Amino acid sequence: MRITKVECIPVHTPLKRPIIIATTNISKLDQVVLKVHTDEGHVGIADSGDTSAYYHGETHHSIAGIIATQFAPRILIGEDPRNIEKIVGRMDRIVRDNYHAKSMVDTALHDIKGKAFGVPVYQLLGGKTVEAVDCGYVLMAAPAAQLIDEGQKALAAGFKVLKFKPSLNYEESIQTMIDVRRGLGDAARLMIDINGLWHYDEAYSALRRWEKANVNLELIEQPLPYWDIEGMARLRQKVGTPIWADESARELHQIKEIIDRRAADGLFIKVQKAGGLLKAQRWLTLARLSGLPVMCGCMPGSGLEAAPTAHLLVADQWASQFVQENCGPLSIHDTYEIDGPVTGEVALNTPVYKNGRMFAPEGPGLGIELNEEFLREHASSELQARVIE
Repeated sequence: MRITKVECIPVHTPLKRPIIIATTNISKLDQVVLKVHTDEGHVGIADSGDTSAYYHGETHHSIAGIIATQFAPRILIGEDPRNIEKIVGRMDRIVRDNYHAKSMVDTALHDIKGKAFGVPVYQLLGGKTVEAVDCGYVLMAAPAAQLIDEGQKALAAGFKVLKFKPSLNYEESIQTMIDVRRGLGDAARLMIDINGLWHYDEAYSALRRWEKANVNLELIEQPLPYWDIEGMARLRQKVGTPIWADESARELHQIKEIIDRRAADGLFIKVQKAGGLLKAQRWLTLARLSGLPVMCGCMPGSGLEAAPTAHLLVADQWASQFVQENCGPLSIHDTYEIDGPVTGEVALNTPVYKNGRMFAPEGPGLGIELNEEFLREHASSELQARVIE
């Protein structure tokens, strides 16, 4: 089997409700859909989900560009798509960083391999450890009363943990979490993701105030900038709230530094951040060897974006033990459950989300079918599709 053609298709997906984070307000997703064609008729697919210059340093422009000008002509065309280890190694040799783009290629290759062997991707990753994983629900920056109402609905829908995002107003963010705890009661499991926006003094002061007010956070995610691993280690020694790393934990050598410095109590992984399923398995092995719990997030995205992570999470024994956050399709559809066909996005189906749990798609490969009509109707107005043969 050989790769004969690669397509990069930029699309925009409108959201029913904007995603509000301190640094941005997302009303539509800027995505790239990848198709990798073979001479045996198998087509591997992948969706970038929304792209983030802040989080990854990558955009839909850069992802489409690096695949079209580097990976496709220099590595993919003419190669056997089943040689995933070889291809991933070559991508790392000829292009540094660009993990989001690399993850899309990795995902499409796993889709092809699963289709060729007639098995779901989770079988390529070791088979199922669990039938489903427990999920947490992410709430965007909003007034406390709104967050309390939405949090109660998410908990009633079966979600195990609620994650909050701060606003740009520091004092408001501190008070909001105090009010949310009072409104939701002591039993609710709460966490907050700072996305690296605070400096050491801000993070230390906020955590001490929350601890004094008995907010009892399950954890705080990435309270300091990604580069300040030493600051994370100092902060962890001074507060009782568990410190988890996300933006700081990207490559294996960074995870090793976090472990060596004792800078975190747990790690957040994204398949896009790790560079794909193959490298995510290495990432999870290092976390397991160090005894660090892992939660897996996502980029806001379609059922196709969420599918590879869903397969990984039901297969990996270490990750399957913990609450996860691979819920991108719920953001698009503004709902707490999906159990059937969908419209209004690049895929016609998603992982199943039911009673606060996520089930990986069944069927060969990723088990996802593209919505070709949506791709045509929502093609990017600023970036052209690219075909490499």
